[in-house]
Amino acid sequence: MGLHRVVITGIGVVSAIGQDRESFWESLCAGRHGFAEITLADTSSLQFHHGGEVRGVDLDASVDPAASSSLDRFAKLWMLAACEAVQASGVAPEALVDAGIVTGTAMAGQTTQDELFRAIYRDGRQRVTPLAVPRIMSSAGTSRASMQLGIEGPGLNVSTACSSSSHAIGVAFWMVSRGTASVALTGGSEAPFSLGHLKAWDSMRVISPEPCRPFSRDRKGMVLAEGAGALVLEQLESARARGAHIHAELKGFGLSSDASHITKPSEKGAARALEGALSDAGFGTDSVDYINMHGTGTLLNDVTETRAVKRVFGEDAHRLAVSSSKSMHGHGLGAAGALECVATVLAMENGFIPPTANYLGPDPECDLDVVPNAAREQPIRRALSNSFAFGGLNAVLALERWNGD
Repeated sequence: MGLHRVVITGIGVVSAIGQDRESFWESLCAGRHGFAEITLADTSSLQFHHGGEVRGVDLDASVDPAASSSLDRFAKLWMLAACEAVQASGVAPEALVDAGIVTGTAMAGQTTQDELFRAIYRDGRQRVTPLAVPRIMSSAGTSRASMQLGIEGPGLNVSTACSSSSHAIGVAFWMVSRGTASVALTGGSEAPFSLGHLKAWDSMRVISPEPCRPFSRDRKGMVLAEGAGALVLEQLESARARGAHIHAELKGFGLSSDASHITKPSEKGAARALEGALSDAGFGTDSVDYINMHGTGTLLNDVTETRAVKRVFGEDAHRLAVSSSKSMHGHGLGAAGALECVATVLAMENGFIPPTANYLGPDPECDLDVVPNAAREQPIRRALSNSFAFGGLNAVLALERWNGD
């Protein structure tokens, strides 16, 4: 049996720079970041105080009222994006019954876990809510979407640190291309703003006290963020039969393991994932126009990723446009890949490359065309979206603009 072509027919997003697809894209085009003082946790004991919070949104807007108390913030963010994507796709409820659902998250129910630790260890409470376990579990969003949307097909959650939702999208791509499901809902979410979790990041000394400046001189690290991104993947023949709007085609998925260091990225490992995505999609290095880089803003990651791209693309590397949308929406950890895949799809569809914002000037070791500070109008036929995680678990998605053929 041959493989099915896989297209994207629905997009949903909630982030620090936009609470839906339209506002997210508007901020990306404007080069506008969403970093502000963190309000969800007391940061007075930390060396950093800013993050990419989702503000002014009704977290329960896409959740059945009876289920609200059983869901952590990360699952509610996921449901906002998931419901937007499904509604936008136009997939009929009866078609969702056999759909697949694959989500990604790195930290899952951190908010709930922190609340429970305070109650037990600080306040001395002897009992906690019986809903604690379902709120903390990383598959909570997967299960809620399944129950609320009536999805009875294959479902799972992936947790591979900062590559979680890119791996989730890749697994969903496999499902749809191989006919395990003709439709799949995929993406990921994260809600990392609890004091215990922020303390852990503070001790690593990789968080910037100022806006994130990927690939820039004088960059000082990443900025943490929350949010969710969701996509509806569908077999091309199904999408065409119902006259669906197609945003882009998902052509390939590359993944690798560094087999080296728990936090230090590997040029070789990143290159292997890039090569895998290109091979799976059938893309030559001369045919890729844009890469949405992992681009965290840390000294080591940005240099290593630049070297990996040059290692794979050779002379074509300096022809490419590359940028890091983390410079605007922040590092969403397990949600990062989904947010960045959405940004890449919208860039292809609209013919605008999101900039690397907050850029102060070139670092000689990050010498690619990083589209500094201002979005660029440019047709994009083929693009990659990179995710390189702690633990050396890497994922790259390969996409192609939809031209109706």
